[in-house]
Amino acid sequence: MRNTLSHPQHRALLVLLIATAISFHVSHDSSIGIWAGVAALAIAYVKARLVMLDFMELRHAPRSWRLVFEVSLLVVSTVLIMAYGVSERNAALSLAADSVRPYLCDPG
Repeated sequence: MRNTLSHPQHRALLVLLIATAISFHVSHDSSIGIWAGVAALAIAYVKARLVMLDFMELRHAPRSWRLVFEVSLLVVSTVLIMAYGVSERNAALSLAADSVRPYLCDPG
């Protein structure tokens, strides 16, 4: 086992498998609400970065290539997390408005 984990790609694969299990567990845990989706997206960022660095071998690429990929991944991940947060907030506001609406529209 020690020999197997000495290879960087094997370590990355082990981290990817563990991160996938954590992401699955977090996304199916309804007790943490909106944070489940945010955590799953953050774990997806870490997994994508591992794939880029270890399997696409950007860890050994010129610094400019690595910078382009790292920044673009960070920007895309940030936009996705923000969009998720906004959509969840709007959904929560819509549910709150629907629960108040019958009282506002009741003619009696």
